[in-house]
Amino acid sequence: MKIAIIGCGYWGPNLVRNFVQSNKVQEIVCCDLDTKRLDRMKSLYPTVGVLTDYKALLDRPDLNAVAIATPVKTHYPIAKDFLSHGKHVLLEKPFTHSYETAFELIKLAEEKAVTLMIDHTFEYTAAVNKIKTIIENGELGKILYVSSIRANLGLFQPDINVVWDLAPHDISTLLYLIGETPVSVNCQGKAHFHPGIEDVATTTLNFKNGMIAFIHSSWLDPNKIRRTTIVGSRRMLVYDDIEPQEKIKIYDKGVDVPPYYDTYADFHFSYRYGDIYSPRIDDYEPLKKECDHFIECVSRGMAPLTDGYSGLRVVSILEATNKSLKLSGRAVQIQGVRDLNKKYRNNGNSYLMAANQG
Repeated sequence: MKIAIIGCGYWGPNLVRNFVQSNKVQEIVCCDLDTKRLDRMKSLYPTVGVLTDYKALLDRPDLNAVAIATPVKTHYPIAKDFLSHGKHVLLEKPFTHSYETAFELIKLAEEKAVTLMIDHTFEYTAAVNKIKTIIENGELGKILYVSSIRANLGLFQPDINVVWDLAPHDISTLLYLIGETPVSVNCQGKAHFHPGIEDVATTTLNFKNGMIAFIHSSWLDPNKIRRTTIVGSRRMLVYDDIEPQEKIKIYDKGVDVPPYYDTYADFHFSYRYGDIYSPRIDDYEPLKKECDHFIECVSRGMAPLTDGYSGLRVVSILEATNKSLKLSGRAVQIQGVRDLNKKYRNNGNSYLMAANQG
């Protein structure tokens, strides 16, 4: 396999490192407008090729695939160029800047019969897949609500707000775990430094089954926080991605409602305080597993776990958050939800999803 990495700024070098380490990749080309970044890649990995114009790669018949790690506004035109030339594409999150452009790329990939995969890295982590197994086994009971916090001091982005920058991780993880798409979104935030680019925001996702989820995203926090709390009718779970050892803790805590009572004075909730335990999880680099999965999907013609439709759902929610922000937090319907028929497959395959336009 021969692959090009387009964009060698923040995330691109991580992709280069993992593809360099793969024994299934024969040749790697790094592409970036900044020659200093290319010089750094060449110094770290002398065997890689470098160039500044990605269009020089489009007509290379021996180039199988590209991984695109550029600003989100450039995702659509670059991915469209490569898909149109029959190249397989791994695209950094968020997928694109709009529902329409995301859907167009999906249809183009299907037309050209090539792999389109989105870099939702957290869906490849051992911790998230352990949580998915716990939920599917019914250990938590019915999921009542989910609360996620992703905060840090920086990095401020010049072209997208904090929701588009940080929340895709939490949104993609939530949808992967729950297997449902929300019907509407409320979002409130504030831009303290760059007008029109919110640096702190809270997003509420409303689901048809009554479940609710809260996602707090911030570039303005003294602490680095990566924590998700899942509250079920039987047990509660806390996932702390920063925790080096016990990333998952399950709390045998809950509230029991009395089966019957004669008068209001007889009614009392029963609070349960049980044990806390941390399940063992495997230790591996999620991005390596993701890159290996991309190579396998390209080689075997498999549908990726995080395919274009996975990215489309996230972009649909992100677009709704922008609209809600402009409406001071009013609820906004998720575009296309009523027309999306979805069925999930487990064990590393993709879910199926058909979108009917009109």
